Amino acid sequence: MARYTGAVCKLCRREGKKLFLKGERCTSSKCSLERRSYAPGQHGQGRKKLTEYGLQLRAKQAARRYYGLSESQFHKYFMMAVRQAGVTGENLLRICESRLDNVVYSLGWANSRAEARQLVTHGHFLVNGRRVDIPSYLCKAGDTVAISKSSLDSEKFKSILEKTGTVPAWLETGDDNTAKIVALPTREQIEVPVEEHLIVEFYSR
Repeated sequence: MARYTGAVCKLCRREGKKLFLKGERCTSSKCSLERRSYAPGQHGQGRKKLTEYGLQLRAKQAARRYYGLSESQFHKYFMMAVRQAGVTGENLLRICESRLDNVVYSLGWANSRAEARQLVTHGHFLVNGRRVDIPSYLCKAGDTVAISKSSLDSEKFKSILEKTGTVPAWLETGDDNTAKIVALPTREQIEVPVEEHLIVEFYSR
């Protein structure tokens, strides 16, 4: 599947907000958006006011880039959200958050979502005791996620586990490098810098 391989800092500048695509760099003084808060390109500093359609498009693109999804993947999740009961926009974000790579990132077991996706692909995690190497695997409430024992000896995971951070309330960590998904997140627990109703309006045109 084709995936964006260019400079990810340009994506943040294009959306005009931090999408936290490079881990710790995004919170440091090296953040490109901090130094150049305008859109990339020759005409980046002369952007005109966005139309209603432009606002909807930018909201959709920001969410898609935040989670590192292709257009087809994101649209598939939107159609899943439409079929579920409840608010479509919230359902969409909840589906994206329940992907295994995003769960790994939320647990602090990766420095960025891109790194989490790579680690999952390399088979470093178990879901309910079974190895899963598909980043798009959708976790459910009650599932347990763990780092495989063979991976714990690597320097990569030793350095990651030395760091301490806040884990979202919908996740519960154990003492043996395992975690449980207590419940799927509510909208208040999802810190995505987008207005999901604009995404719904975009796809409902």
